[in-house]
Amino acid sequence: MRRRQSHRGRLLLASLLIAVLVMMGVRVLLGQYTVTLPDFFRILAGERIPGATFIVMQDKLPRALLGAAAGLAFGMAGALFRTVLRNPLASPDVLGINAGAAAGAVASIYFLGTSGAGVAWAALVGALVAAGLIAAASTSLHAGAGASGIVGERFLLAGIGVGALGQAVVVGVMARLSTQNAQGAAVWTAGSLNSSTWDRLVLVLAVLVVAVPLAVILHRAMEPASLGKELAVGLGSRPGLIQTGTLGVGVLLAAVATASTGPLSFVALLATPIAAALHGGRISVPASGAVGALIVVSADMVGAEMFGDARLPAGVITGAIGAPVMLWLLVKQRRGAQS
Repeated sequence: MRRRQSHRGRLLLASLLIAVLVMMGVRVLLGQYTVTLPDFFRILAGERIPGATFIVMQDKLPRALLGAAAGLAFGMAGALFRTVLRNPLASPDVLGINAGAAAGAVASIYFLGTSGAGVAWAALVGALVAAGLIAAASTSLHAGAGASGIVGERFLLAGIGVGALGQAVVVGVMARLSTQNAQGAAVWTAGSLNSSTWDRLVLVLAVLVVAVPLAVILHRAMEPASLGKELAVGLGSRPGLIQTGTLGVGVLLAAVATASTGPLSFVALLATPIAAALHGGRISVPASGAVGALIVVSADMVGAEMFGDARLPAGVITGAIGAPVMLWLLVKQRRGAQS
């Protein structure tokens, strides 16, 4: 039985990765400016084709690669959050990580006059500060209840509160920005791949090289915790430490993805239930990451190419899809609680 599930999981992951590669190919080769497949390989080989080389190497290719990398990070973060917190609404989108990144970005624009890569670094700091606030608040609350760790309902409540604080900072600072800065900040806070660069891609890939293996290992280590804390401890597991580490990796993945693309709404929330549905109801971190990558690249293609001159940020597309899905999850959770 386990061997059959493992084979099915590998087949699903391979299918999803092929779908991501196909969608990336569509994003690079098609659109308002099309590139033939032979020309694409000639460009990769170093040949300079007037116009095409610049568009592929400075716009389309880094955009597709960054979208896939950020989507992978968002999807895996969503799977880790949901595994630890055991709630379908537990994701960095809802729990304030994205809002903290947005607050850090707009605050740096207003107070420090940062731009370009500086905004991305400020967003990364903002996301990590938000995570620290959530951890501190939930740890304090748990200590008062005689429990340990930073997981559970109190972590969710702390995340929602920090998210609301982050949104308040964004709104307050945006109202004070100049027209030019406000326009740029608005595009960033909507979630966009317009500023995709090779430097940002390198930052995300550097984190993924370390975080992806950790995410898979920690997710497997979480399996004894599903049996209950007492039994997990009896089996030699340390559920509190593993849960904290798992959330930490999830925060890092969400933070670096948000810093590179802006807060792409609901990607982490959407990826996990879709991947679980394809995987027979079981949460798979790699599959969730692949679904996240597919969502982001597809949303960027739709927003940039399917509305003519009205080029919409990818975050607008993911938000339009994710909002009704979130409502559906809320209704489903409520029905489950009543039954």
